[in-house]
Amino acid sequence: MGTTQLETVPEPKYWHLKTVLSEALDRDFAVGEVLPNERELAARFGVARATLRQALEQLELEGRLQRRRGVGTTVAPPRVGVAVGGAGQGWPGEGADGWEAVDAADAPPPAAVVGLLGTAAEQPVHTVRRTRVTHGQAVAAELLYVPTASVPGLSAIDAPAGPARARAVLRELQRLILDGQDRSVELGSARADDAKELDRLPGAPVLVVTTRYFTAAGTAAVSVATYRADTCRLTFGDSGVEIAHEDRAAS
Repeated sequence: MGTTQLETVPEPKYWHLKTVLSEALDRDFAVGEVLPNERELAARFGVARATLRQALEQLELEGRLQRRRGVGTTVAPPRVGVAVGGAGQGWPGEGADGWEAVDAADAPPPAAVVGLLGTAAEQPVHTVRRTRVTHGQAVAAELLYVPTASVPGLSAIDAPAGPARARAVLRELQRLILDGQDRSVELGSARADDAKELDRLPGAPVLVVTTRYFTAAGTAAVSVATYRADTCRLTFGDSGVEIAHEDRAAS
């Protein structure tokens, strides 16, 4: 057989540099240490700054580096293993699911969520914001969209605003019989509000987990959870949700 076109394509310079930089991180830098600026690094490795920037972005995507506001680029700690759960998982907020209720408001959801919920485009829904924190660091932010028809017993008088209202929406949702759920995961870019909450820069790589919750009547709620791609490794199973450290060598 002849040589394929793909086999003849040379390895991109930034990809080779990424390997060299990864070895340098293991050898010359400690976790949390701030890297020299781009000009110094480019001169050290004899590459153009554009090539260096591509390599650094790839290492950030792989969780080896972190860009921190007011600090610069630092060597990332070992990733945190986050179990997202499986088909046997219940409603959001049931048991110790690791999330903290932050706020709730009524507003029309994004177009993509409207399609999943099957609601009218401008129809407001209960939007619950939650965060997931481990070892003092926010690792994920969630927006849970719940149509008013799913929680008809919710009273604005009992929970007027803030975390109390968020918990009230969750309690009413948990009164329903959960028939099932489906989940998808994709790589995305941090929006401004999520980036601020997760201490990331806008546009930083994130993992977006979208979950639909079903009852006999149809879709009862949609969750869009944004996880830090640089610090999280998502795992799936039926054992519930838990957070544990893992060694980088095991990832």
